Amino acid sequence: MLDEALAGVAARPTRLILTTLGTVLGVAALVGTVGLGQTAAGQISQKFDLAQATRVVVAPDDNQGQEGEAATELPWDAPERLGRLNGVDAVGTVATLDVGDDLVSSVAGLNGGEGKALTVMSGSAGLFDAIRAVLKTGRFFDAGHDQRGDKVVVLGKHAAERLGINRVDSSPAIFIGDQAYTVIGILDSVSGRAELNDAVIMPNGTAKTAYKLKSPDAIEIRTAVGAAQLIAGQAPKAIQPNDPSKLKVDSPPKQGAVRKGVESDLNALFLLLGAVALLVGGLGIANVTLLSVLERIGEIGLRRALGAARRHIAAQFLVESVIVGLLGGLLGTAVGVLLTVGVSFAKDWTPILDNKLAFGSPLLGAVIGLIAGTYPAWKASAIQPITALRGA
Repeated sequence: MLDEALAGVAARPTRLILTTLGTVLGVAALVGTVGLGQTAAGQISQKFDLAQATRVVVAPDDNQGQEGEAATELPWDAPERLGRLNGVDAVGTVATLDVGDDLVSSVAGLNGGEGKALTVMSGSAGLFDAIRAVLKTGRFFDAGHDQRGDKVVVLGKHAAERLGINRVDSSPAIFIGDQAYTVIGILDSVSGRAELNDAVIMPNGTAKTAYKLKSPDAIEIRTAVGAAQLIAGQAPKAIQPNDPSKLKVDSPPKQGAVRKGVESDLNALFLLLGAVALLVGGLGIANVTLLSVLERIGEIGLRRALGAARRHIAAQFLVESVIVGLLGGLLGTAVGVLLTVGVSFAKDWTPILDNKLAFGSPLLGAVIGLIAGTYPAWKASAIQPITALRGA
């Protein structure tokens, strides 16, 4: 039976190639899309790890206090306390200042001295490292500026654009109300505190003197990868050992949950696309097999006349369909794996592919061939010998 089926499949090589092509494309689409989906999910998870999974924010939880109770204040030495925890890479404080009606202006800028209603914020020297800030030009203020209360500021990139300042080599000055401050740096990007791009940032020591800042609004912590959950549990106890419940902690969700969510969403879409491609391939096998039955009516009649039973005819056409599907599945799997590896290599990604999918796809192609060949095989087995010989 297998020899006869192989001979029948190989008798028309051009048709075999065209028939197999549909299954090849279907299986390749399935393997490639799922493989690329898993790879993309891995890259998204990795980006999440590097950018957000290391960020922990601690702030007062005003909802925990009773009515009439004084609001919880973060201590100024919180960065020093947190810096001693194993797993903390950088830590800094941040606060938004109440400047009243004071406007921010730049006489030397392009705005002609017109005041701008910009957000004014303060931070400790470690804030910029904690939020992964990148400078466009200049420098950050340091602990010395903070301790002395120097009148220096760092501008967010959008704030600098509004003030018409794009360089700091000439020590440009801005005015907040009637007080002058020297611009020593301009931010290019930050991670996690987007509002800093639109703000004027001064040292905490300067804010204490100029605006009577009593305490930070929040503490930004950058942890080592994998340490965020641990630090999130330890940080309130390190800052407020007597009553850590008065602090709220914003920490990233566990990596596993994020990876599962991303992979589930991507795989659902890509599996749908692969299923459609497989359906097209299966229909191609069914159509070509049915056409083969019509072309081989004489052969079928001769076999029946020589004693072949209906099951023998049906089995031969089913085996032919399975061979075509298996061949398409093997070639499609190879194409899908090469596609996944090739795209990953071009993008400098780490390819991720489920072994079950890679080894099961050829069998899936065979199953598609079996299903697609069922109706043509039944149609062939139903042909009567005398009718077939008369038609031939």
